[in-house]
Amino acid sequence: MEGAAVGRRAPARRWSALRLERVNEVVIIGGGFAGLRAARALAGRAVEVTLVDRSNHHLFQPLLYQVATAALSPADIAYPIRAALRSQDNARVLLGEVTAVDLEQRRLTLLDGAQLRYDFLVVAVGMKNDYFGREERWATHALGLKTLDEALEIRRRVLLAFEAAEREPDADKRRRLLSFIVIGGGPTGVEVAGALSELAANILAEDFRRLRAAKPHVLLVERGERLLSGGFDPRLSARARTQLEELGVEVRTSTEVLDIDERGVRVSSGLLEAANVFWTAGVKGRSLAQRLGVPLDRGGRVIVRPDCSLEGHPEVFVIGDIAHLVPAGSERPLPGLAPVAIQQGGFVARQIVRRLAGEPPEAFRYVDKGIMATVGRSRAVAQTGRLRLSGLIAWLAWLVVHIAYLIGFRNRSSVLFNWTWSYLTFKRGARLITGERSWARLAEYGVASPPLEAPTESSGAAPPGSLG
Repeated sequence: MEGAAVGRRAPARRWSALRLERVNEVVIIGGGFAGLRAARALAGRAVEVTLVDRSNHHLFQPLLYQVATAALSPADIAYPIRAALRSQDNARVLLGEVTAVDLEQRRLTLLDGAQLRYDFLVVAVGMKNDYFGREERWATHALGLKTLDEALEIRRRVLLAFEAAEREPDADKRRRLLSFIVIGGGPTGVEVAGALSELAANILAEDFRRLRAAKPHVLLVERGERLLSGGFDPRLSARARTQLEELGVEVRTSTEVLDIDERGVRVSSGLLEAANVFWTAGVKGRSLAQRLGVPLDRGGRVIVRPDCSLEGHPEVFVIGDIAHLVPAGSERPLPGLAPVAIQQGGFVARQIVRRLAGEPPEAFRYVDKGIMATVGRSRAVAQTGRLRLSGLIAWLAWLVVHIAYLIGFRNRSSVLFNWTWSYLTFKRGARLITGERSWARLAEYGVASPPLEAPTESSGAAPPGSLG
């Protein structure tokens, strides 16, 4: 295992067996879009690349919600980092977590105490869920969606809620079990809400005989005045809302969340009851950014120079979602999007090569390829330049783009097959409740015994009154 080869201290300089030349060490923290792209772009260069990540896989985060809603399996959107760099002779992969960075000594410390020295450092650690200072209370009741484990837990909770509702004789309790609240009206929130509505409608009709007359209720809560406020044309925001409502999703904008507990979500108008609440409302920089000891923005992102490097440390680059970079002529930083991260990864690799050649740094220029969000089957919105798309054509564009960005031929083939199967049959093939003794978790939903009688159409038809 390569991780064991780190030892207590890895040398900062390696020497070629054929040439008495020092080989510069490039350490990359994070195997996401930005970090993996940077590593690959340094293939064949006179550097040694070490990529450190807490997971052994690259995760295609834009499709996490499809795992959470049982459309795709985890292996469809994840790819081993070692496999991605298998053919790159100057790269190695270490499984571990960086806990400290000494910028002056150019040294990293891992959680197990091992140390790595570097000549160039690329920080691409991404973001984490932000509950605006209420993590201890809200995170327990409102699961976020940033990791594969969180996606699987959401899938588990949703499917367990269906199972619990199947066994619940009380109509009011059953309606609560079939109620889902998504907080945050950005692309992820819109996608989760739409997918949940489709999942609930299709699963209940096909798989749960006692619940066929029931009507699941999905509520999307957004604090702002409209959905998709982060760069989308207001007309597309309105179109996305219409498409969600066509799927049966209730949308509430200009609604601030006051509290979240085991009963549901409290807003100014009262308590919105639901058995499951999901959080897509905010993200912030990971704690490693704070440990760098450099200026951060309000969201915990590292403020970088035009070439993505740190002020006073030109050998350290910060890229991807964790970087706060305001392009020349703009007043806003670049958004946390996969295309931005990928382009920055390639750019930083080029800057390292230029630095070694004694050439001056360049300024990063983002080539905007547009933004898009899927709402549901044959429903999406997309914009690039002056072009605005919605409906089926936007959905097809979304499919093509996301398949193209997936790493690995197997992943692309599997996702394409699963999507085609789901589109033609209205079925989702990843409806698995995993985890040891998962059946025992039904008690979390108050299930103690089988129902005394099957629910009737009248008792299961209406959504909870508290949800409007």
